[in-house]
Amino acid sequence: MLQRCKTLIVAIIALIFSQQALADTAWDSYKSRFLMPDGRIVDTGNKSVSHTEGQGFAMMMAVANDDRASFEKMWNWTRKTLQNPENGLFYWRYNPVEAQPITDKNNATDGDTFIAWALLKAGNKWQNPDYLKESDAIAKALVAHNVVRFAGLQVMLPGAKGFNLNSYVNLNPSYFIFPAWQDFADRSHLTVWRDLINDGQKLLGKMHFGNPQLPSDWVSLYSDGRTVPAKQWPARFSYDAIRVPLYVYWFNHNSPELQAYKTWWGRYPRDKTPAWVNVTTGDTASYMMDGGLLAVRDLVLQPANVAAPQITAQEDYYSASLKMLVALAAR
Repeated sequence: MLQRCKTLIVAIIALIFSQQALADTAWDSYKSRFLMPDGRIVDTGNKSVSHTEGQGFAMMMAVANDDRASFEKMWNWTRKTLQNPENGLFYWRYNPVEAQPITDKNNATDGDTFIAWALLKAGNKWQNPDYLKESDAIAKALVAHNVVRFAGLQVMLPGAKGFNLNSYVNLNPSYFIFPAWQDFADRSHLTVWRDLINDGQKLLGKMHFGNPQLPSDWVSLYSDGRTVPAKQWPARFSYDAIRVPLYVYWFNHNSPELQAYKTWWGRYPRDKTPAWVNVTTGDTASYMMDGGLLAVRDLVLQPANVAAPQITAQEDYYSASLKMLVALAAR
């Protein structure tokens, strides 16, 4: 009996270390594919541009993998290259092949949020007050420049410019990063973050569109409280909105909001699940979910079976990033 217990303990320890090794291998693979020597993350599926989203994603991954050297490299490049001195936020897109790599001076709040969140995690993990100070400053700038009260709700606009159209605002529900907002609330004790969480959840409840009963990538909120798929983009639950259930799960594994995704994806076998659906017409993609999209589906439908991510040689930046974020959310 004693020998059997010892054998079981050894097996459990071996499993833990093998899973850790797989996770480490995934991070090493991710870095080798997408991290440039200067600290820039390249979007291989989008002409190798960079965005604040990718910098923030990878900074979070570096903290999770206790990789301070890579974190420093990415943060230094992001701060020096993308930070807007006028508002403390970040230019959202960088194209290295253009004479002027930064043509759009707007920010993207998902990227800003992830950068601030990663700095908060890093400051706590590595006992670095400078990281915490930077995180606080970015979070404060986000509230000052991107949070508005509209239709009686506290909302996070996708960027400082171009999304408040007076009679309505355009929102991207995949920018509702609830677990980050919770950490900002816990650190600052400001009610604005709890209001964003509560009102963001109310808004998601009003974004069950059409037959699939899912949000579209972009949604218009009108002053009377109505929500409709934004007319400026295809009315699809697609590559943006796939992050909505990821962040909902990350915030609350048992959120009732996850049921809509379970119901939709549950209609299809795993390998026959369409990559997107038009929430207005019901039309679906002719190709199926794979890679990171499937990883999100697995997280929502079968979280107990989520394995350590494996980044393939063919994987593009976004698919690989979703896989890595799913692993963080599943922890």
